[in-house]
Amino acid sequence: MTIKDSVLNALEHNRGSFLSGEELSNQLGVSRTAVWKAIKSLREEGYSIEAVTNKGYLLAENSQTITEETFRLNLPAVYRNNDIYVYDTVDSTNLRARQIASEGGKHGSIVIAAQQTGGRGRLGRSFFSPKEGIYISLIVKPEFDLSKSVLVTAAVAVAVAESIEEICGQNAGIKWVNDIYVDGKKVCGILTEGISDFETGQIENLIIGIGVNTSVKGFPPELLEKAGAVEGDYSRAALAASIAGKTLELIEHIEERTFIKPYREKSLVLGKMIRVLKGGYQVEPDESAGLPARVLNIDEDGALVVLYADGTQETLSTGEISIRW
Repeated sequence: MTIKDSVLNALEHNRGSFLSGEELSNQLGVSRTAVWKAIKSLREEGYSIEAVTNKGYLLAENSQTITEETFRLNLPAVYRNNDIYVYDTVDSTNLRARQIASEGGKHGSIVIAAQQTGGRGRLGRSFFSPKEGIYISLIVKPEFDLSKSVLVTAAVAVAVAESIEEICGQNAGIKWVNDIYVDGKKVCGILTEGISDFETGQIENLIIGIGVNTSVKGFPPELLEKAGAVEGDYSRAALAASIAGKTLELIEHIEERTFIKPYREKSLVLGKMIRVLKGGYQVEPDESAGLPARVLNIDEDGALVVLYADGTQETLSTGEISIRW
């Protein structure tokens, strides 16, 4: 570990509290000058570090820079040795994760970026991914078949919503099946993709992509009507690590379906009138499109149970819905 990483590690463990240059020097066994140079380098990388005479250095609680070190420190201990790949900018964390998986990437590997130039959503849609967002992809080697893909997405949605509430103190709701809302606006999307073995047809890897808006700065005007952000004073590294940790934990116990109850509790569609959109829309459809229906339930597989005007019921495991608020 470099001196800079060691200083960051010490500041991260004492986030929100001052550490004197002398304490850092003695703790790390380096000179005060080396500590000062490390602090200077960290500030140049974007860390918000305050220096006060007779108090020392303080890493702001809302420091927004995510590095491998800060991310690992915030992960649950059981996942801190997982392979982690941190980028400032990538075309797509899912594409990067697919490449890593094809090269033998391990279960639980995590790819993180602050910006995507080619972010993708469901049904081939683009996902606007500007600087200052949180974009995470996880490699999962499933011990279950692809029929549980909706269940996986439901588990991830709960992980994201709970993390936003715990780390950011904001209420988060889930629009079936993969969108997270805060204050009536979408702040996160989830994309789950499978990689199968050509010969056996079995799913070898699942790539779980999660994109969280932390700011709407630079968003096109046409997106601002529906897009929101998880703003406020919190650590982005802590939020990203919480999402990744909770996701991996829930996936490991997916057969237990412990997340279905909170998924229902956080649902924005239960009991609501919606429009069921079928056919794989590539663009956002008109609000009047689709079949009107009332949501009756979310079943144990994460599927949506709806009632149409003619009295028939249907269980939806795929498709698109538009909520009539």
